[in-house]
Amino acid sequence: MQKDIHPKYYPKAQVHCSCGNKFSVGSTKELIETEICFKCHPFYTGKEKIIDTAGRVEKFQKRLAKKQTSVKKTKTK
Repeated sequence: MQKDIHPKYYPKAQVHCSCGNKFSVGSTKELIETEICFKCHPFYTGKEKIIDTAGRVEKFQKRLAKKQTSVKKTKTK
């Protein structure tokens, strides 16, 4: 490696997840904060978990319900 062009490498950087899990990895950042890790991600846990930020799920469900009612109206005509 050339000197003075690479960022500082932290071989034991701490990762903090919102679920409370903490572990170490190698990184150019000393502290990494994340919302989802391997302890709480649905793919690894096998449990479905909906993370709703700013009511996005409700907005989608309203749009879907509105679309389904309009499709039923057009079929009845």
